Amino acid sequence: MNEIIAIIRPKKVTATKEALESIGFPSMTAISVLGRGKQRGIAAELGIDIRPEVIERGKLAGRKYMEYIPKRLLSIVACEEDTDIIVKTIIGVNQTGQIGDGKIFVYPIEDAIRVRTDEQGKKAIK
Repeated sequence: MNEIIAIIRPKKVTATKEALESIGFPSMTAISVLGRGKQRGIAAELGIDIRPEVIERGKLAGRKYMEYIPKRLLSIVACEEDTDIIVKTIIGVNQTGQIGDGKIFVYPIEDAIRVRTDEQGKKAIK
């Protein structure tokens, strides 16, 4: 089993969820997070309006960057044989070729247990 962690743009969550559901993977955890990558918090990457006072505060501090950019962290636990299709689907929905498309991390999972039924391993995530 693997855990797939995807950090994506907030406006791509619904499309990502629908794409994963369409290939048979409706289960995920989504968390609102703040962060920044190599783009160093370039505000233009957001695609949203920023209050003028926030922009002015940045100018006064001598910055043209935001400290952090709002993103969504998706966590999906899947069998190893399903990992590639899930990763490809996430990339297919989120890849724009622009700064801020996100990152995907894949971690091995030792075990999973469904609390309600005590099922373990693959049975717990299927």
